Amino acid sequence: MGLDAGADDYMTKPFSILELCARVRAQLRRADKSSAPGDDEQTVFECGDLKLDDTVHAVTLNGKEIELTLKEYQMLRLLMKNPNKVLSRSEILRSVWGADYCGETRTLDMHIGTLRHKLGDSADKGRYIKTVRGVGYRFDGGEKP
Repeated sequence: MGLDAGADDYMTKPFSILELCARVRAQLRRADKSSAPGDDEQTVFECGDLKLDDTVHAVTLNGKEIELTLKEYQMLRLLMKNPNKVLSRSEILRSVWGADYCGETRTLDMHIGTLRHKLGDSADKGRYIKTVRGVGYRFDGGEKP
């Protein structure tokens, strides 16, 4: 029942602390392998004059590097990885801040605003990052689905 409910693993009582530690290490090894970019995972995202390069953790606009905070970088990467797809506010919060985030959702709006400003979006009313009212945000990748 535990595995059918979505658990990756489980142990019954009584259990050995050594076995528990070994199972935790095994799960951590699996998590490291799944989070590392594989040969087929894209590491460079481009849209016109905007480029995000995961290999060097840098964002450039018109050839000039833009300084972003970690959260801004993660949000931009998530949006660029899903061009023209609407991502809900909860999807973005879960992906960037983690599943256990329980702060204000206004934090997301403020970070999006700052990111837009750094990308020069504020003058263009959302050149790259579009607001989808009542839903979330979409990265305008140029092509329409």
